[in-house]
Amino acid sequence: MKRRIRNLLAASVLTASLFSVVSNAVATETIEVYKSPTCRCCAKWVDHLQDHGFTVETKNVGNKEIRKQAGISSSLGSCHTALVNGYAIEGHVPAEDILRLLKERPRAVGLAVPNMPKGSPGMESSRPEAYNVLLVEKKGDKWANTTVYNRHDPYAKKVNQAKPVGSVMRLK
Repeated sequence: MKRRIRNLLAASVLTASLFSVVSNAVATETIEVYKSPTCRCCAKWVDHLQDHGFTVETKNVGNKEIRKQAGISSSLGSCHTALVNGYAIEGHVPAEDILRLLKERPRAVGLAVPNMPKGSPGMESSRPEAYNVLLVEKKGDKWANTTVYNRHDPYAKKVNQAKPVGSVMRLK
């Protein structure tokens, strides 16, 4: 009986380890980041990617040309553009969304977070903003032609927690 439990436990640990290796395999992708050599928020975004297991090759040459080549419209533009596994990543897209994209493999050009919203990775702020990660499905798509891939709202959970659970009135 003890041997059976040990074998079961060992098999569980091995299975968990394999799942961990498989999930981390996506995170070890190499991502090329095209940015300005002097942009601090781009450097912070690169650190964010590395913290999530990506191998980053930084190209300090700006991003306008690569954004155009990748098919990302200037209306979706930000301060850096990245390429990973056939996808373009424009702006301060969280690593978790990139990992999801690489796992799901949708037919798309890539993801974009236009502008530079406060509170996005690399743009940390004491006053974060809600922002959307957009799925760019076709080359040259403008903002209106994209779909929301994920919404990041730092205040959503706080609002939900503030809802009253029920009546506090008691009858005697």
